[in-house]
Amino acid sequence: MVKRLIFSEHQINIFTICLLRLQLIGLNLADRCTILTENMATTLPEIPVNTLLSVNELTHLLSCTGNDMKNLVNFAREVKYKTIGNVVHFRGLIEFSNRCAKNCFYCGIRAGNSELDRYDLSDDEILDAARFAHENRYGSVVLQGGERFDQPYIDRIDNLVRKIKQISNNELGITLSLGEQSAETYRRWFDSGAHRYLLRIETSNRELYSKIHPNDRFHDFDYRLDCLYRLKDIGYQTGTGVMIGLPFQTLEDLANDLRFMKEFDVDMVGMGPFIEHHSTPFHQVDGLMPLKERFELALRMIAILRIMMPDINMAAATAMQAIDPMGREKALQAGANIIMPNITPGMYRDNYKLYENKPCTDENADDCVQCLDGRVGMVGHKVGYGEWGDSRHYSQRTEKNERPTQND
Repeated sequence: MVKRLIFSEHQINIFTICLLRLQLIGLNLADRCTILTENMATTLPEIPVNTLLSVNELTHLLSCTGNDMKNLVNFAREVKYKTIGNVVHFRGLIEFSNRCAKNCFYCGIRAGNSELDRYDLSDDEILDAARFAHENRYGSVVLQGGERFDQPYIDRIDNLVRKIKQISNNELGITLSLGEQSAETYRRWFDSGAHRYLLRIETSNRELYSKIHPNDRFHDFDYRLDCLYRLKDIGYQTGTGVMIGLPFQTLEDLANDLRFMKEFDVDMVGMGPFIEHHSTPFHQVDGLMPLKERFELALRMIAILRIMMPDINMAAATAMQAIDPMGREKALQAGANIIMPNITPGMYRDNYKLYENKPCTDENADDCVQCLDGRVGMVGHKVGYGEWGDSRHYSQRTEKNERPTQND
């Protein structure tokens, strides 16, 4: 059956504005959405699929440019198509609070940012956003907020997870991205219905981790790593990720990040370019690579990880679009298969800026429903509406999945 798209006048206007924005900056969709589909002369060695590559092999791939990079991306896309197809799954992103106990040097909502207006969505606002996702057949939602550990917060998340399951008749999958918690808390939220959890390690290099975080008990590398193992042991589809182009970061660091994700046997990944925020200590750091280079390096990271781990879920990070207007679409072509449309009420979006130039902060959830569908289609993909889009890697690595599925 062919899915018929019905556009309201407002949605047509929004889509037209999207196209005009791209035209104003000189983008031709037919040309720029497509990363070369034919292989060209290359010096790349043959890359084995689903294999743990060495640091030397990885740094070589991370350094490639020109035709080599195009062929790397094309090969990653072929691997993705053969393994998981061209379906993109939406995760409706609800950024429900910018209150955070952490003080990470790179983050715009860090506790030490006194310029930020703090907010908490009400339960009703969160549930309305979840209803929007359900009604628009997004399949899943992501609850994301600053890291907190107090008991009222833990109780509230538990209640919200249960209510989202209830109002959607268990049809919405739930991903949490709420930072470090105790094993008891992780288990409680899992038992209430959350089944995916994203906890970005940011870097697998202990020394680099200490340079981008304060040296105190709230920013402990080993504890964060322990949390990832807790999540995996409990049974979550476990996700992590890193920032690309950080101060003090080397290609060897990124190569080891890729090896870490492969060796950890991660189910899903969210990674993207580091973009500085004006209210952080990293706003003006010497030696940062240009944004365009960070973007291209992020594309290579996505492509390489898709080749190394063909069946994981990988997000096309919004930060990609903050640098390149077609950033998320290019990430899809490089190997990503998840997009997280922001369904946070528009009045709050400016106050959840982890980095500068965050896109879509002047829009509401319904502004780009059809726009995203069209943009995904322009790069040869289709949206898996009404599907959880769970990680195939998770199913493969677990002997028996005890979580409920959409068919239960």
